[in-house]
Amino acid sequence: MALVKSDPEVAKESWFWSWFRWSRMSYVLLRTAEKKILSHLKTAYRGWYVDIGSVVGEGDRIWTVSLNEANSEGGSGTVARGGKRVPLVLLHGLGSGLALWVLNFDALAASRPVYAIDLLGFGRSSRPTFSSDSAEAENQLVQSVEEWRREMQLESMILLGHSMGGFLAASYAIKYPQRIKHLILADPWGFPEKPHDLQRRVAVPFWVRAIAYAVSPLNPLWAVRFSGPFGQWLIQKTRPDIMSKFSHVVPGEEQVISQYIYQCNVQNPTGESAFHAMMSGFGWAKNPMAPRMDSLSKDVPVTLLYGSRSWVDNTAGEEIRKRRAGCYVNVQVISGAGHHVYADKSETFNRHVIEACNYSDPPNPLPKFPALPQSKGRGERGEEHAEDGDDEEEVGGERWGAGRRQNDGSARRSKS
Repeated sequence: MALVKSDPEVAKESWFWSWFRWSRMSYVLLRTAEKKILSHLKTAYRGWYVDIGSVVGEGDRIWTVSLNEANSEGGSGTVARGGKRVPLVLLHGLGSGLALWVLNFDALAASRPVYAIDLLGFGRSSRPTFSSDSAEAENQLVQSVEEWRREMQLESMILLGHSMGGFLAASYAIKYPQRIKHLILADPWGFPEKPHDLQRRVAVPFWVRAIAYAVSPLNPLWAVRFSGPFGQWLIQKTRPDIMSKFSHVVPGEEQVISQYIYQCNVQNPTGESAFHAMMSGFGWAKNPMAPRMDSLSKDVPVTLLYGSRSWVDNTAGEEIRKRRAGCYVNVQVISGAGHHVYADKSETFNRHVIEACNYSDPPNPLPKFPALPQSKGRGERGEEHAEDGDDEEEVGGERWGAGRRQNDGSARRSKS
C-alpha cells in the first residue's frame, strides 16, 4: 500500500504542501535503517507482520521481531537442555520503535524467547486513526496488544514497557491479568497525578506558557515533521545524547539512529495522536495509572526500573509499593541513567530484567543452560505496506546473516 496520495490533486498541490508530503521512500528508508541497526545483533532474529484484524482500522497489522522463539513455554520448538521459559514481550515508548531495543536483545534472549513489536500507529505497523477520547484511545491500543497475543498464541507472557509503553503495559495487565506472569515498567510515563498547583510550584515565564498554549493542540513531535527534510538534522542537533547511547553498537554509523527515529515519526502520526489524546500536558496522563494499580490482580508481580536522572517522577514507584502491600513490588532506581534507562545503563537494566523474568519462570528441575541456536522457521506472509512484491519475513543475526529474507509460504495463526 503506497504512502502517497493517489488522486489527481497531488499534481495540483502547492510547493508549500508538497514540502510536508512524504514519498513512499520514507517507508523504505525506515525499513533499511531498522535492518542496519539490527544487523549488529549476535542473536538470530526474525521479523514479520502479524495480522490482528480490524481492531482500529481495516486490516491492522503489527510489525514483530522475535528472538529465540524455540525456548518458549508452550511454543512449538524444542530445546535439548534447560526447559521452556515464559516469553518476554517489549513495548517501546513514544516516538520510538522496536529497533531501539538493540542494546537489550542479545542479553534478554540468551535464555528465553523475546518478542518486540511496533505498537499500532508507530514504526512499521499499521497507522489507523484512533479515537480522540483518552479512555477509548487507550483501550484501542491495549486491545491491539491483546489481539496480537491471541494471533501469536501466547498463553502468558512477561510484559515490559518503556515510558508510554509502560503505561499501556500496566493498562493491559489490569485488563488481562491472567496473561501476565510479570509486569516490568521501565521509567513509565503517565503514572503520577498532575499536581493541581503545578504553576505555583514551577515558575514558568508568561511567554513560555503562551507558546505552550498555542502549540497544545499539536502532536508532541510536530516540529520534526514541520522541519521537512531537515527533521533528521533537527534530531541530531537537539538530541545528540540519543545518538551517543548507541555509538558503540553502530560504530561509525551513528546517523542511522537519527534516521530511524526520524523515519518513525515523519509518517502519518496516528499513534502520536492517540498519545496526545491520553496526555494532560506532556508529562501527565488524563487518566493517571498509579491510582489505578489498585485494580491490578494481587497475583501479578511488578518491577519498576527508573533512571536516577530521568524527568519521570519515580515517587510513583513507592506509591505503588504502598498500594500493593503484601504483593511483589520491586522498585529499582538505576544510578546515572536518564529516561532512556534501557540504553543509558543497558547492562544494569538487562540484569534487573533478567532477574525479574527468572522470578516468574515455572519451576524447572533441570539445570539451566544457554538456549541452543534458533533454527529457521516460517513466518507470516502478506502484502508489504509500501513495495509491491516485496517479501514479508525478514531474518537476520550472526547465524543467518543480517537482512536475509525467506520466501517460504503463507500462514495466518488462528485465534486461541
